[in-house]
Amino acid sequence: MPKITHLSQLDLNKTYSYADYITWQFDETVELIKGKIMLMSPAPNVGHQSIERNLIIDIGTYLKGKKCKVFPAPFDVRLYDRKKSILTSKEIHTVVQPDVCVICNPNILDKQGCNGAPDWIIEILSKGNSKREMQVKYELYQESGVTEYWIVYPNDQAIHQFVLDENNRYQLKMMYTDDDVAVPHLFPDLT
Repeated sequence: MPKITHLSQLDLNKTYSYADYITWQFDETVELIKGKIMLMSPAPNVGHQSIERNLIIDIGTYLKGKKCKVFPAPFDVRLYDRKKSILTSKEIHTVVQPDVCVICNPNILDKQGCNGAPDWIIEILSKGNSKREMQVKYELYQESGVTEYWIVYPNDQAIHQFVLDENNRYQLKMMYTDDDVAVPHLFPDLT
């Protein structure tokens, strides 16, 4: 197989697996959504990065000494239906890079990243990704069993907090705005 060094060498209509993804050697940042290549937005702006940095510091400080760990993007998270056990690279067709994720099960961490659903994912919207975060990733995270999912709206200074219910469906638990104190469902003593 020829070495893939440019995105233009790939057929964007083809279905790829994580085994393909890890061999690519090009500069563009992509995610795989059910085998389809999704181009990521250009590098985030200062506001986006400031929010991500603040979340990483606050969550990381809270988790220090605990079993759960926080990871910022870029960090590969391989997702699949929660009813399946850990899959091989050829069987995985979804790889995302959430802005922030918290993982409490060390067994799903490996040298490539996370192989399974994190406990908590936070996506910070940018101009180019709002539809994907609100629709496609919402469905992916719900299907794969991400317990808590936050969507951060920097321009509106808002957070939508979704939590899986007893039927494994997301319910909007809270909408935070402006100076509200956001509290994770998973960590009620973290504000």
